[in-house]
Amino acid sequence: MGKSEVEKLTDEKIAKGGVLVKLYFDMQHKEKEKLQPLMADLINERLMKEKGVVYCYGSIEEPLKRDDLYTTSAMVTVLFESFFPLIGVAFNYAPAGVEVLRPEKEMRFTTAELQSLILELSQISVTYSKYILERVMKPEEIDSLSKSMDTRAEVGKKFLGKKDDEQAA
Repeated sequence: MGKSEVEKLTDEKIAKGGVLVKLYFDMQHKEKEKLQPLMADLINERLMKEKGVVYCYGSIEEPLKRDDLYTTSAMVTVLFESFFPLIGVAFNYAPAGVEVLRPEKEMRFTTAELQSLILELSQISVTYSKYILERVMKPEEIDSLSKSMDTRAEVGKKFLGKKDDEQAA
């Protein structure tokens, strides 16, 4: 029996640095009827449209009542173009669990890819910190922080430019 189109696509993407994972999500709500549509929206309208997602599909559990809330969970299989979009999805959607299905043994990164990964993580951290701080700071403190972050971003760009120039030489 031959491979399906999905299997062929998956093999092709994994060979080029893709990552196949299972993401586990849970969700609670006071209204049972809202849970499954919310979880379906997460899978079909949010995850599927994230940059770097090749495909995703999942199964959603029937909501169960716990105390005064209903809870449900979903197991979602996602193929990413590379490791980097997985990092973004993990930060933005905070799955309860992650299981890497493929590659099965190891992933290798160039020094430039590791640098990009660390910078991506740093940027995500800054974005979330800014989001949280904006909720507790006074407007003048936010303005000062924003200027400081802009300066930091410029310094980071200069460092990246120097590194690119050194590698080209």
